[in-house]
Amino acid sequence: MLMPSEFEVRLAKDAEDLWAVQRLRYDVFVRELGASGPAVNHDLEIEADAFDAHSEHLMVLDRARGADLAEQLVGVYRMMTQAGAEAAGGFYTASEFDLAPLVQTGRPMMELGRSCLRKPYRGGAAMFYLWQALAQHVTHQGAEILFGTASFAGTDLCALTAPLSLLGREHLAQVALRPKVIGAGAVPLGGSGDFEIDRLAALRAMPALIKAYLRLGGCVGEGAYVDAAFNTVDVCMVLDVPAMNPRQKTIYLKGSG
Repeated sequence: MLMPSEFEVRLAKDAEDLWAVQRLRYDVFVRELGASGPAVNHDLEIEADAFDAHSEHLMVLDRARGADLAEQLVGVYRMMTQAGAEAAGGFYTASEFDLAPLVQTGRPMMELGRSCLRKPYRGGAAMFYLWQALAQHVTHQGAEILFGTASFAGTDLCALTAPLSLLGREHLAQVALRPKVIGAGAVPLGGSGDFEIDRLAALRAMPALIKAYLRLGGCVGEGAYVDAAFNTVDVCMVLDVPAMNPRQKTIYLKGSG
């Protein structure tokens, strides 16, 4: 993939790479967004869990940031195949959503998660390169269904009424591909009432990652999950790769050859 010489996108290959990935996640999720919980190690300043060892980690590096790997790393994406999930005892998303509808399709699946970018790189070239490398990897693995949790920062449901309702009203996955929220943090998306949604305001309140999924034809599962420890409200994104229309496939696959 062609890109400016200062950028490199590759998979984590060793313990040093994985440490840098976990350190960046700590910087973004914990320092910036206020996350906490069992995955957070304040002494080592990393965000790590048992799923990391069974996943592949996509890294985007900006070589212009110096010689230190932890400084060069500006974006990450975690990817887990079904084989990885079997080794890990399940998918991470299954702790918040019932994935039975996806599993019952019998189609190859891949879980995407723990995506983050340093603040100056959000919405720019780094995100584009990360997505293009992801498209390459998904194609190589033969995954047809992509899914995973995507998060709104904070747990104030009143502040998130508009974007969550818009997702529930316009972007709900078809029943055959619709995971359902489970557990103590389960809340409805809303969107079934007659109240008017300020669509532009709702879209402005959505994280860039969720809007990127929607542009590609992604949908959401039923309900949302309030993760109080991680200080987020999570939705389950689902993307049926073969069902993408030609325009969506062009966006998704551009540059991945």
